[in-house]
Amino acid sequence: MKKRLIIPVLLFLMLLISACGNGDTVSNDAEETSPETRTYEAETGPIEVPANPQRVVVLSGYTGNVLHLGVNVVGVDTWSKNNPTLEEELKDVEEVSEDDLEKIVELDPDLIIALSTVKNIDTLQEIAPTVTYTWGKIDYLTQHIEIGKLLNKEEEARAWVEDFKQRAEEIGEEIRAKIGEDATVSVIEAFDKNIYVYGNNWARGTEILYQTMKLNMPEKVEEDALEAGYYTLSAEVLPEYAGDYIILSKYSDADLSFQETDTYKNIPAVKNGRVFEMQGEGASFTDPYTLEKHLAFFKEAFLGK
Repeated sequence: MKKRLIIPVLLFLMLLISACGNGDTVSNDAEETSPETRTYEAETGPIEVPANPQRVVVLSGYTGNVLHLGVNVVGVDTWSKNNPTLEEELKDVEEVSEDDLEKIVELDPDLIIALSTVKNIDTLQEIAPTVTYTWGKIDYLTQHIEIGKLLNKEEEARAWVEDFKQRAEEIGEEIRAKIGEDATVSVIEAFDKNIYVYGNNWARGTEILYQTMKLNMPEKVEEDALEAGYYTLSAEVLPEYAGDYIILSKYSDADLSFQETDTYKNIPAVKNGRVFEMQGEGASFTDPYTLEKHLAFFKEAFLGK
């Protein structure tokens, strides 16, 4: 009797162990098939990148794009590190350049993002998958979506872009209604000892003003700065490039002596109080943090709200 009971019990236990073993196998297989990398179509061709990057080094002006999408940044270029708009977000992040190869290795990145002009690209690619972008090749909002694709955050990127574009277009309509459809706007910057005027894709808010808000640039600016992105001026010819309204980006250590000249003081926009001054430091970016800052500035400057 006992023998007859033992055999079925043993069979039951064997079946139970086998079932548990099969369950473990399925679980392990599921983990193994979970992708750790994915293929991203970069400018230079397809490249294998982390499915969900955890340690990103950014050697370009796209630091704010990465941070805004909630991805961890462990190293950034000098311009990003010194950007006051991102000061809080980058306070514990290392400053590096494409020449700091040993330092980048120590940071153990799983992804590197850089401009197409970066040096030591072959060595950087050996450290981690390196994706480069050409500045201005695609428009500023599409660029954010593209970085979203790279980071597996496309949905989040698109949601912000759609919302921002709608808000900027609405504010642009209000501005045009107030200043007139034919009014012109110049974006001028004082940096070091130089004066620059900008086209429609060289940061400083130019993309918002000209591309999205559809404001007009002066004819002389269009001739000399639109294609190149920027144009260097002398104080003497500044009136030729001045619009009905001027956005003046000023670096704290810039030579501002031109503002004391009669040439500058007699510009109609200056005489009519239509010069809106903004901080130069941090203005040369087009990430969401900077764009939101610029949009708020233009809304206040033009509309007083």
